[in-house]
Amino acid sequence: MRILLVEDDRMIAEGVRKALRGEGFAVDWVEDGEAALRAISAQPYDLALLDLGLPRRDGVDVLRTLRARGHALPVLIVTARDAVADRVKGLDAGADDYLVKPFDLDELGARMRALIRRQSGRSDSTIRHGNVTLDPASHQVTLDGAPVPLSAREFALLEALLARPGAVLSKSQLEEKMYGWGEEIGSNTVEVYIHALRKKLGAELIRNVRGLGYMIAKDV
Repeated sequence: MRILLVEDDRMIAEGVRKALRGEGFAVDWVEDGEAALRAISAQPYDLALLDLGLPRRDGVDVLRTLRARGHALPVLIVTARDAVADRVKGLDAGADDYLVKPFDLDELGARMRALIRRQSGRSDSTIRHGNVTLDPASHQVTLDGAPVPLSAREFALLEALLARPGAVLSKSQLEEKMYGWGEEIGSNTVEVYIHALRKKLGAELIRNVRGLGYMIAKDV
């Protein structure tokens, strides 16, 4: 999953970005509202974490602009503004949830997963496909009930495919789910992780659609 972090406090941003990357998220970070709007226009994201007190353009204004453009990107406000009036203003401007700083990283992760799940139309956090189960909360994958250890990148790639069974995702689309700005991507990175997942979960799980990309069959 690819996340846009909009935060002008460098220390907070680095801490959040490090934690989310450790959970397999690809995280892009911008420090002001104008940069946030440019990033969202240029890149598809699964979720935005948005501070309110931003340089150049306030977070509420960013939200209102996004919604006025018809953009349905899930937005979680993460801010030090804890007054009820601020919460109401943010939610009414189009935010999907509101979290006050300082926050617990586990709670942040849970709220993010809930918004992403809601956006995809799933009520259950666990994704099941045949004999494979993926749990974003515990970051665990099982095969026939037995745990299968995956790296953060392997988990991110598998989650991207399992979230859209039957859809063909190109190599570049998968890379977007796995890597944020500034992270080095090898020319055969996706192929390496696909090979590893097939070895661990079965050769037939992930199909290669020649010239287009990869997919997991919709019907098992």
